[in-house]
This record gives sequence, C-alpha cells and structure tokens, in this order.
Amino acid sequence: MGRQIKFSLVFRDMWQSSGKYQPRVDQLVKVAPSIIKMGCFARVETNGGGFEQVNLLYGENPNKAVREWTKPFHEVGIQTHMLDRALNGLRMSPVPADVRKLFYKVKKAQGTDITRIFCGLNDPRNVIPSIKYAKEAGMIAQASLCITYSPIHTVEYYTDLAKQFIEAGADEICLKDMAGIGRPTFLGQLTKNIKAIKDITIQYHSHAGPGFNMASILEVCKNGCDIIDCGMEPLSWGTGHADVIAVLAMLKDAGFDVPEVNMEAYMECRTIIQEMMDDFLGFYIPKRNRLMNSLLIGPGLPGGMMGSLMTDLETNLESLNKWKEKNGKPKLTQDQLLIKLFDEVKYVWPMMGYPCLVTPFSQYVKNMALMNVMQMEKGKERWSMIADDIWDMMLGKAGQLPGPLAPELIERAKEQGREFHTEDPQSNYPDALDTFREEMKKEGWELGQDDEELFELAMHPQQYRAYKSGKAKADFEEDLAKRKAEANKGTGAALALPQTITVDVNGQKYAVTLGANDGSAAAPAANAAPAAAGAPGEGAELTSPLEGKFYLTKDSSETPVKVGDMVKKGQRVCYVEAMKTFNAIAAEADGVITEICLTSGSAVSEDDVIMRIK
Repeated sequence: MGRQIKFSLVFRDMWQSSGKYQPRVDQLVKVAPSIIKMGCFARVETNGGGFEQVNLLYGENPNKAVREWTKPFHEVGIQTHMLDRALNGLRMSPVPADVRKLFYKVKKAQGTDITRIFCGLNDPRNVIPSIKYAKEAGMIAQASLCITYSPIHTVEYYTDLAKQFIEAGADEICLKDMAGIGRPTFLGQLTKNIKAIKDITIQYHSHAGPGFNMASILEVCKNGCDIIDCGMEPLSWGTGHADVIAVLAMLKDAGFDVPEVNMEAYMECRTIIQEMMDDFLGFYIPKRNRLMNSLLIGPGLPGGMMGSLMTDLETNLESLNKWKEKNGKPKLTQDQLLIKLFDEVKYVWPMMGYPCLVTPFSQYVKNMALMNVMQMEKGKERWSMIADDIWDMMLGKAGQLPGPLAPELIERAKEQGREFHTEDPQSNYPDALDTFREEMKKEGWELGQDDEELFELAMHPQQYRAYKSGKAKADFEEDLAKRKAEANKGTGAALALPQTITVDVNGQKYAVTLGANDGSAAAPAANAAPAAAGAPGEGAELTSPLEGKFYLTKDSSETPVKVGDMVKKGQRVCYVEAMKTFNAIAAEADGVITEICLTSGSAVSEDDVIMRIK
C-alpha cells in the first residue's frame, strides 16, 4: 500500500461556491452525524470568511452556530478548520490588530482547530502576524499560497513565499487554488519544492469549474501532498469541488492508501443537503453554478465568488436593462453580460497589478470590470467610477500588489490627489476594541462568553447592528418570500398570505411586509414612524448611480452628514454598498443638505433620490 492521503470536507465552501448563503445552525447540527458516519474525513471546514456574515443576515448568532457545529466533530476526533483573510480577518476590509488578536482567541475557544490564513496579494506582512496570533491562541496555523496563473505568479515566486511562511512558524501550507486554474504540472513541481524545504503538511484546495482539478489532485499527491479538500453531491463539481467518491477512487487506483466511504451515510448526508436546498438555500443557487465551464480559465474568477456572482448579476442585468429600455436601446441577455464581464476582467486584471483573484481582491477586480461594463454600456468612460476599497488596494493600503499598476491608473490617482502607500498595511488601521466596548456598554449589550460578542461587533459592525435590531432578519425573510413567490408563479402552489411585522432599528420603527407580494403594498405598523420623515426638501436631487444599500458612513471613524450641513462639490456625503464594496457618492454642487431621503441600511435602486441639496 502506498502513502496515506487524508481528506477534508469543505462544507462551508461547498455552499459558498454554489450560492449566496450557508445553512442555519439547526441544519448544520442535523447533518453533522451523517458526515461523521461517512468515515472518510479527517477534517471538516466548519466556518470562516462569509460564514458569520450570513448568520448575522439571517438574524442568527454566529458564535452559537460555531460552538454547536464544531462540537460533534471534536467528540469523535475530527479536526475543524476555518478560512481566514489575514489582515481582513473574516471580512472584506482590513481589521485593527487588537481585533485580529481577539479573533484567534475566540475561534479557538469556540472549537476551531485550524485557521487557513490567506492574503489575496500574497503579502507576507499580512500573513505572518496572523501565523503568530493563531499560534499564541493555540490554533494550528496553516499559511496559504493563493494560486493563480500569470506572468508574475511562477513556481519560483510561490516556492519563495512558502519558504518565508515556514521560516515564520507556519505549521502547515495550503495550496489555495481558489479558481481551479492552477496547471497540474506547475502544482506538482511546487509541491515537490515545498517538501524539499521542509517535510511540512500540505493541503490542496481547488475548484472544479475550469476542468483542471482532478488532474491537479493526482499530480500534487504524487509529489507529496498530504490532505485533499473535497465536496460531495449534490454540491460537488460545477463552481464547487471534486466529489470525494471520485477522488478516492482515482487515488486508490493510483496506489495511495485512502479511506473507504460509508455509502449509506453518504446517501443519508446527500439527502439532508438536498432538504436544505429545498427548504430555502436552493433559492439562492443559480443553475449555471451547477455546471463546469472552461470559459472560467480566462478570467480566473474563484469558485467561492461565483456562488454569489450569478445571483448578483441578475440584479445588475435588471438595472442595466431598465436604463436601456428607458433610453431606447436593445436589452442584454445574461449570457451577453457575462461574456462582457469575463472579457473586461481579463483586460483590467493586469492593469490593476495582478492581485490574486480571491476575496476580497477578486471582488474588487470583478466589481471594477462590471462597473466599467455598466458605465461603457451607458456611453461613459472606463474607470469613471472607482470605489474607495478598490483604490485602497491599488494604492498599496492593503498590501503590495504583485505587479505594477497601469500608468493611466497612476495618473488618475495623482489627478485625484490620492497617495500611494509603502508602509506596513496594519499601520493604517489603529486598534479599535475600546471604541466597540463603549458602544456595547452604551447599548446594554453583553460582551459574551470569551468576549465573542465584542469580537462579532468589532469584526462585522454593520451586520451585527442590523442583527441586534432585527432589521437583518426582516430583510432576509422579505427577500426569501419574494423568491418563493416567484418560484411558485404558475405552479398552482398555495402562496403564503402577506404578513406585516414591525422592526425596531435604533428606536425607529419600520413596517416590513413578508409574503407573496413584492413589498410595495406594505401597510404602516401601528405607531410606526415613516421611513423618510417629513415632506420632500427643496433643492437639486442627488441620485444613486447604482443599485445596492445606502449608508451615510462605512465605519465608525467617519462623521455622517445631516440635514442643514453645508457641503462642497465633490465632497463625499454617503455610500452605496454594492457587490461587497462601498462606493462613495459625492455632492454634485456646493449647497446645504435639505433632505436625506433614506435611512442607513436601506435598499436603493439606480436613479433613486438619496438626498436633496440646495
């Protein structure tokens, strides 16, 4: 019998690579015994990037979810691991150092054994502190090489990176082939090179979409890889991962020592997953994501992002086609928009410095490409609207870009008075836990076991506040009701009667209608104040350039504008969050704000009036 290969079920990423949401904690606890009975997994990915934001959006406590979900695996000796975005922790934007340190203490206390640390820029300055913090908290620190295919990202580049992480104390190395575009021979040589540096545990993670990953799995195993990430039906293949049954059969035939699968438990687990999809999760899984597509080789977009991309694309297509119809232009199909997006990603990626296409930088490159496509379809210039988060990446505020920034972007930055950064990225984000402690004290919120509630607020401020107010749950249930109603149209299925509930957000009451209608006929709740107070103000209308969610600020360091404030032309007055980035909206002329038409967190459509300025 040959060398032993172990397996990890990437349960979190199975869902994130397929659709927009993760299972609820009651569903997770239900499926855990079946995963254990399958008998083939040494590890299970239980939480990490994206997981906890989803809990909050449901109105569910993520700390409770992680503790209950990891417990059954610990009881039988299966290790749990999570995905960790280094400088960004569990979110899209950078995190203060004191919050990062607390992060690992909380996750270890909650039952997570291994943290998979990655930086989309592969900047050691972002990864190495997380290795240190994780080990200090008692976790296994697995440092990732974010794999992509470009003139910059060579075998030598990645070998040197692995050497730096090993010297910094990494316990394991992950080859994070998040888009599945790593070439098999390339990955085999890289695995061999790492093992020559040190006989360290190597785990390979890849996605099936472009079609390389079965060959890549075989190649890395032949060169010394120890653990392989797998998915399982009904969420394997497509933009997800290779199915564990196929991988085990391939490796067994190649002479490796692999575990057997309890097929009765596999089918039981498969049935439970399908029940979760039928319950509600399937409403957020586009059919296209269940297919493999070699067109993904070109843009190299990661499987984890494709899960939400197709859902988000529906909204962008609808918004763009409304504009086209209004202006007498032919509409686009989803396929046409998708091809335009893929082509634009290939065009802008080198110009933006070849950041690895992994969260959050995959979203930044994709969002930039999509914004360019949307603007150019409307007759505007490429690069005419660049979100602050994207500028921060291009200017070096989040770390060093692997490649050079295009001269035209450097020139545009200078024209706007933007500064380039070469300092340690962490220095741009000062400690903030004391500020969040004060907020919790003021609101009367408990810090939680092991300070886990403090951590949750500090890591996900906007989502945590919406969770505590009840607004997050109401918004999710309203959206789900719409999707169910749409799916039931013409089927003869009975539709639930609309139900109006009252949600309190920071003392402001809102009526939200859930059910079969589109929410437009929501009746005001008893004693509820209207969403927009008072009669419309005077002055010029400032409208939203895109669809998303309206916020006056993007973090607690900013002071929101208010009615009566004098603003200057070009001054940032608010944001529209779209596609996981905050897009700054500036005043179009000097004047006084006479009306703010929306409340923070409200949904906004393109061309909706945000505020009036006179």
